[in-house]
Amino acid sequence: MRYLVRRGLWTVAALVGVSLLIFVLVRLLPGTIVDILTGTEGQLSAAQKAAVMHSFGLDRPLPVQYAFWVASMAHGNFGVSFRSGQPVSGLLASRLPITIELALLCVASVAIVGVPLGILASVSRSIRVKTAVQIIGLLGLSVPNFWIAVLLIIVASYLFHWLPALIYVPPWAQPWVNLQQMFLPVLSLSLGLVAVVVRMTRSSMLEVLGQEFVKVAQAKGVRPFGVLLRHALRNALIPIVTVLGLQVGYLLGGVVITEQIFGLPGLGWMLLNGVYQRDYPVVQGTVMLFALTFVVVNLGVDLIYTYLDPRIRYD
Repeated sequence: MRYLVRRGLWTVAALVGVSLLIFVLVRLLPGTIVDILTGTEGQLSAAQKAAVMHSFGLDRPLPVQYAFWVASMAHGNFGVSFRSGQPVSGLLASRLPITIELALLCVASVAIVGVPLGILASVSRSIRVKTAVQIIGLLGLSVPNFWIAVLLIIVASYLFHWLPALIYVPPWAQPWVNLQQMFLPVLSLSLGLVAVVVRMTRSSMLEVLGQEFVKVAQAKGVRPFGVLLRHALRNALIPIVTVLGLQVGYLLGGVVITEQIFGLPGLGWMLLNGVYQRDYPVVQGTVMLFALTFVVVNLGVDLIYTYLDPRIRYD
């Protein structure tokens, strides 16, 4: 409990820092919501522009705007969208399931593919297998996911004459159509993460397999499969889980571009459009939700350590 209290205080401090940073950054962008609404041909007088700025509360001093926004967030109110006039919390709630589905499918595919490939590379003596794993890791780490996304669309449409529906379909409405829509986005996001997990699993397993308790288990007659899963893999999972937790931040950053490329109306799509439209409440609320998700996931990773290794204590 003492550890959780300390982590809670650090989490609050981190969220305050993120809120201050994003509040300043969005206001450093050239142009305001008034410029976006009026456009290049807009003919508004100075008094009319001042009235619009006042309606959005942008004429108040920046410290007052920040204090009002933070106080509203403390009560669960993320503000109102400048563009649509809808509450930001409602917009986040409507977009969140799409991003959660994309993230969960990516994490599941990375765990299902990356960990077995890493184990195979650590125990296999075949040069071809090791070379193939190294090539996969190098390509996955070198190629940006947005380029992979565009390449997948070109390959799927021109070579296979296949392109999923452009309008998002929820999984509870038409599961098969939804899986088709999610296949290419998940593939483009997962390739880089799979490469990281494969390399980390391989190096961690090689380190654990050389330790004495594994040799003792082998000498006692434990089957090789049991040695790998019960003894080696569990002790090698800590750095793997750490990498997966850290990659959540990479995943949250990747969905911003990926959702835009594939037309998925999730949080990333909403964030990017909020930046284009200078919709400050939408951008600030989305970034804060991403930051909260990131710190909560990392806290969960720290707590998983105690299950994987009972020797770990947070005193």
